[in-house]
Amino acid sequence: MTGDQRRSQLLDVARELFGERGYGPTSVEEIAARAGVSKPVVYEHFGGKEGIYAVVVDREMQRLLDSFATALSSPGHPRDLLQRAALVLLEYIESDTDGFLVLTRDAPVPGGVGTYSSLIGEVARKVEHILGGQFAARGYDPQLAELYSQALVGMVALVGQWWLGTRTPEKSDVAAHLVNLAYNGLSHLDPAPRLAEDAGTS
Repeated sequence: MTGDQRRSQLLDVARELFGERGYGPTSVEEIAARAGVSKPVVYEHFGGKEGIYAVVVDREMQRLLDSFATALSSPGHPRDLLQRAALVLLEYIESDTDGFLVLTRDAPVPGGVGTYSSLIGEVARKVEHILGGQFAARGYDPQLAELYSQALVGMVALVGQWWLGTRTPEKSDVAAHLVNLAYNGLSHLDPAPRLAEDAGTS
């Protein structure tokens, strides 16, 4: 392997182990053994467990933020934007479970970045920008966009953590109920919500 290929392999192995076992129980020895290398190779690339953990977390955060940015970049009705955001997170949980498990645990690196709360804050800031424009166009106070973005993103994030342990109901149904609550409110809940066809349910 080239140096870049080895680095990428070690990151994939570390993400898997941190997702399975958590930061504390995972050792450099385990990472090296699963990657089929000696411990000095891990230290050479990352300086130790804290170093490889920080890179794993940063990589997962960027991957998920890029997915949110893509989903929310094109204009649309607020309901569609919420639906896209919910599906992005649920699809990430489903396809990259190890990465999501790493992100939802507290970062053990002193002063390090990459906690789930910091990730959700980044997503909320992106949503705030979109909501601000929508609020202004509809005559609402755009200063309230920050509050609503935190509420909406926080709701989706917490439901995503819950869904990780249950995997029921189906992903599309979970997203539909999230949109139902956020868009219709408790006083106007649709008894049988369904996703809009144009937003996709991959």
